[in-house]
Formats: sequence, structure tokens, C-alpha cells
Amino acid sequence: MKPSVNLLSPDNHALVLIDFEGQMAFATHNIPVSELRTNVAIVAGASKIFNVATVVTTVAEESFSGPVFPELEEFYPIATSGYIDRTSMNTWEDENAYKAIVAKNKKKIVLAGLWTGVCIVGPALSAIEEGYEVYIITDACGDVTAEAHERAVQRMIQAGAIPVTSIQYLLELQRDWAREATYGPVTSLMKKYGGSYGIGIHYAHNMLKH
Repeated sequence: MKPSVNLLSPDNHALVLIDFEGQMAFATHNIPVSELRTNVAIVAGASKIFNVATVVTTVAEESFSGPVFPELEEFYPIATSGYIDRTSMNTWEDENAYKAIVAKNKKKIVLAGLWTGVCIVGPALSAIEEGYEVYIITDACGDVTAEAHERAVQRMIQAGAIPVTSIQYLLELQRDWAREATYGPVTSLMKKYGGSYGIGIHYAHNMLKH
């Protein structure tokens, strides 16, 4: 009855959130930005609920790309979270970001960010080459066109990366509703950001008293 080693758990991976900033979102067109923001909230909220080893990195925050999404700062306030700002498009090539990621000492790395074809492909391929298992939260990534996003995802999959989605990520960490310590926070996160799934949970809690 052992779970697969390929499943994500709260303590077997590091999460890297890359460049969820206004300037990067302005040109994102493969996914509505409102939906992207919701998915970012689910991922960031999940990482906080389960105390996942997380690195938040930005690019030229003060001079070009601007502040991070409010949904990210809700869970990782800039004043206390120690964002790593870069000039390099490939997070893996930034010394401070690289050191922060590898210091988490996790074999699996989960990536989400903007843009898929540049700022996610770079660290994904680089980490795979160094022997890490890489997962991409594809609906929490965005690019300038749908084709740019899809070609980037295909390229990463061909190199060995594993695609997942934001709600899949959250529920894979929870995995058992009998885990009462996180049941409340997970369902609260879903009621706020989970769309139709969240309103279903809200209904069940209120009408069925579950």
C-alpha cells in the first residue's frame, strides 16, 4: 500500500515561483490573466498550508517588471519572504537563486511562472540536466501566445519534465481527507479560489454539514 515515489508530497520537493509580475502578465495571452492569478493563489496557498520548501524569484522588480501578483504576496509578503531578484532570464544561471534552490536539498523541483518558453524552460532543462526530477504546473504558467506556451511545455516534456495542474498539485499534497490538520485550510483555499469546485465545497459544508 505504498504510494508511488513519483507522487509529490509536502516534504519531497522544492517549489520555485518565477516572475509573477505585472509586466510579465501584460503580454500573457495563452490563459486569461484572471484565471492565471487564481491558479497562482492555489499553488502559493498550497505551499503555505503544507510548509513546502519554496523559493520566490523576480526579474528586475524595481526597474522593469514591477511588483508580484497580490495573490502571491498574500501568502508570501515581500517584507518577510526574501524574494530573489535577478537579471538573468534563466533562474538557474543566477547564483543567488541557484544556491537558494539547491540548498532546499530536494530531488524534485516544481516550477511555475512567466513566461513558459523562457523563464520556465531555462531552469527546467538546466535542472533536468543536473539530475533533478522536474514538474511543471502548466496552468500556473503563461506565455505570449498559446502556441508559445504549448511548444514550451512539449519541449520540457520531451526532456523529461512532468506536467501537473494547480488543483492537482494541491490535492496531491493533501491526498487523504482524513488528514484533519490540513483539511480545513485546503477546503477554505478552494472555497475562495477553486471556482466551481470551490462552490461545491461551500455547498456541501453548508447544506450537507460536511
